Amino acid sequence: MTTITEIAPDVYRLSILNEAIGLQFNHFLIKDDEPLLYHTGLRSTFPELSAAVKRLMTPKDIRWIGWSHFESDECGALNEWLGAIPTAQAVCGALGAMVSVNDYASRPPRMLQDGESFTTGKRRFRYVATAHVPHGWDAGVLFEETDRTLLCSDLFTHFGTVEPLTSSDIVGRARESLENMQRSPFAYYIPYNARTSVVMGALADLKPALLATMHGSSFRGDCAQALRDLDGVLRDVLAR
Repeated sequence: MTTITEIAPDVYRLSILNEAIGLQFNHFLIKDDEPLLYHTGLRSTFPELSAAVKRLMTPKDIRWIGWSHFESDECGALNEWLGAIPTAQAVCGALGAMVSVNDYASRPPRMLQDGESFTTGKRRFRYVATAHVPHGWDAGVLFEETDRTLLCSDLFTHFGTVEPLTSSDIVGRARESLENMQRSPFAYYIPYNARTSVVMGALADLKPALLATMHGSSFRGDCAQALRDLDGVLRDVLAR
């Protein structure tokens, strides 16, 4: 059963727990004149996730479908959503569109350049290109400028059945998960390079009020400091 939590006004976290690996897969539905679904989920979870969306709104009213980078949990069910909603359009970074989405998607996406914004009614979303953060050269995030929510994909990943929203330390949780993964086949799921600190600093400079994390609890608090602290963790754990 998908767990649904309103983590900010009209911002809903729809969480599906993968019990086999102990990891939450979170999808975000933002209600507005032109609603946005961020993360399509896996193809295998499309029936469950679409049923959860129906508990909140008529799915065919969704206008935009977004994600960070080309990966199955981020956009695996894109064509299922596009097939179910004739008026929906994918929205992604221009690089991701050119190298993957233009060929994969059943309809052309709206391509965003770094820093480009679009509105859904009362809300404005800015696309921030974040190549290789968390991973993939096509990576980027959406920053909702009205309420200052950062849809931050795999940043701050932490395992377990955790609360939907917290103001506690998620950097420590992310460090623990990252260190544990160093002893697994997923050791290098986040690369660390000369640009990582630049990207993390730019995200911190946005001064988000809410971090909507894909795997784990969302966070409300000093998000800018959390992003800077996470950069330090990534450097300590990965740049050895």
